[in-house]
Amino acid sequence: MGSSVHVKEAVLVTPFEPTPARVLTLSPIDSQLFLRFTIEYLFVYRASSSGLDQGVITARIKGALAKALVPYYPFAGRVRAQPDGSSLEVVCRAQGALFIEAVSDRFTLSEFEKAPKYVTQWRKLLSVYVADVLKGAPPLVVQLTWLKDGSAAVGVGINHCLCDGIGSAEFLNSFAELASGNRGLAELRPKPVWDRHLFDPVRNLHDYSVSHPEFNRVPDLCGFMNRFSNERLAPTSVIFDKISLNELKTLAASTSRPSELSYTSFEVLSAHVWRSWARALNLPSNQVLKVLFSVNIRNRVKPSLPSGYYGNAFVLGCAQTSVKDLIEKGLGYATTLIKRAKDRVDTEYVKSVVESVGESRASPDSVGVLIVSQWSRLGLEKVDFGLGRPIHVGPICCDRYCLLLPVFDQRDAVKVMVAVPTSGVDKYNYLVRNPYK
Repeated sequence: MGSSVHVKEAVLVTPFEPTPARVLTLSPIDSQLFLRFTIEYLFVYRASSSGLDQGVITARIKGALAKALVPYYPFAGRVRAQPDGSSLEVVCRAQGALFIEAVSDRFTLSEFEKAPKYVTQWRKLLSVYVADVLKGAPPLVVQLTWLKDGSAAVGVGINHCLCDGIGSAEFLNSFAELASGNRGLAELRPKPVWDRHLFDPVRNLHDYSVSHPEFNRVPDLCGFMNRFSNERLAPTSVIFDKISLNELKTLAASTSRPSELSYTSFEVLSAHVWRSWARALNLPSNQVLKVLFSVNIRNRVKPSLPSGYYGNAFVLGCAQTSVKDLIEKGLGYATTLIKRAKDRVDTEYVKSVVESVGESRASPDSVGVLIVSQWSRLGLEKVDFGLGRPIHVGPICCDRYCLLLPVFDQRDAVKVMVAVPTSGVDKYNYLVRNPYK
């Protein structure tokens, strides 16, 4: 079967105005080994009702990218390792970001109303996959694909070492506002702030006794890694509306100690997905499992980070327990573990993470791990390139990492996307939809 997406143009877009020529150092948090991959976003829009033809819209988006690369000029640079290998840096010489225009003779808007049939079904909507940004690839790739029914898909790849989810969402909204004409360059808010020196390690000033379970290895008692590498993964997609989330909160509270405070939607939903996932995989009762999730530290450190800081400003929260306890002790137990993992993150904790990743190159393991990433509160649902708000926001490829996504026109709803080994997918779908089972 031939490709369903055909590239019309691929061109390097350079900044609209001259930008500083310099080498910028990335922080120890940016330089972590596990962040050297590309965050890949997919936005899908209804056919334009503006009366503009595709050529005009393409030109506007390409022109807006050139303008956005003025304040965000590191995205037009190239990432490399520092000579001593201690961290990464960005060589800023206005080398450019990659812009692709493509057409699809198969995809339509309805394609994105459910989970993809297989993990890589939407891969061609961002045709360039950057496996290693350190080999000179552009850290930013944008692809505009015109779909068969006149709708449009915008795929965006941003290398994670340059920014986190909050930072990338701020960039995407600024880029989109320039494309839609809602704001000019001088009016963009927040103004992007580099300031990576704020995470320079302060050595020998503290005796850190903070434990970091996210970096500790646990025994693989069941061929966990082999299962995820050898068995085909099946994408899943489930929407939780406000009523469903409140039901989860009630259920978690009913299985918690009275001393525990109220739970957030993220805490109960992550716990519910974690338990459903663990039960569906039929793992041995003594296997240790972890759920890892990012904790935004912009306002958890003192002093807080400046508005517009778009670098990686998160640490990994880690809840850990045995399969037996996770399944038998109920939703409240799992939710409490996640809540406590969030609550322990403060200034001292962050400093100890910076030390750990900067000196020992500490990195999380994958055995027994479910990673949950919250995209539903980043503002991605507002990214409007002049085509209206996106009907669908999600990843290019559905993966074993669990994403919590915004739902079009349902502000309080969350879509959960995760790929599960085929042997457990039916049980997972049943359990995640039936929290009282």
